[in-house]
Amino acid sequence: MSRRRRSASSRRWLERQARDPWVRRARAEGFRARSVYKLEEMDRRFRLLRRGARVLDIGAAPGSWSQYAARRGCRVVAVDRLEMAPVEGVRFVRGDVRDPALWRRLRAELGGPAEVVLSDLAPDAIGDRVTDRLRAEAVAEEILALLPEVLAPGGLLVLKLVAGAEAAIRPLAAARFARVRFVRPRATRAESSELYLVCEDYRPQAAGDATPPASGTGAGSTGASSPSASRAPRS
Repeated sequence: MSRRRRSASSRRWLERQARDPWVRRARAEGFRARSVYKLEEMDRRFRLLRRGARVLDIGAAPGSWSQYAARRGCRVVAVDRLEMAPVEGVRFVRGDVRDPALWRRLRAELGGPAEVVLSDLAPDAIGDRVTDRLRAEAVAEEILALLPEVLAPGGLLVLKLVAGAEAAIRPLAAARFARVRFVRPRATRAESSELYLVCEDYRPQAAGDATPPASGTGAGSTGASSPSASRAPRS
């Protein structure tokens, strides 16, 4: 891409940000990204977060979802392969959440397995609908495969998808949770194809998921690339 084309694209992005009421609100309220209002809406509708709950934020950078959960009084551990500036009330762990060496540390930081897992993670889009959908499905499958290592029975999951991926992911989620809903929050950009899967009451044995040992030395990585290795930033 030429420098001139990048400059024009950058100008359009800046102009869009300046006009966006969610961006202005996030800045006024001290949040790092407008995506916080997607989580806020889902929390308001489904009562996801309660004071004292153990929350794991996967692919957390830049940190707006962690900020929100901490302000709600949750015990938050954020994990990402990217560096993230400190957030008050949040413990940040840099690394691949699927690395078995991290599991013990994550549970120790949380004080036990998470009661809520948040993932606003998305692979980088290339503009091809089929490829972007398949990439989103792969990330969602990796997150679902992680649950025995990080989520307590009865727990909640919020997972980002793109339109079209729900057909493949819904049955996988429904095998693990008592209730599965799809949500498109108001703060989602009009041109975005993203939607969220909100899953309640994790039932690991129903899906054949094995509950990991408390020591965190259970099953290893599935061998796929890390879901937080390549992703679109939260906006």
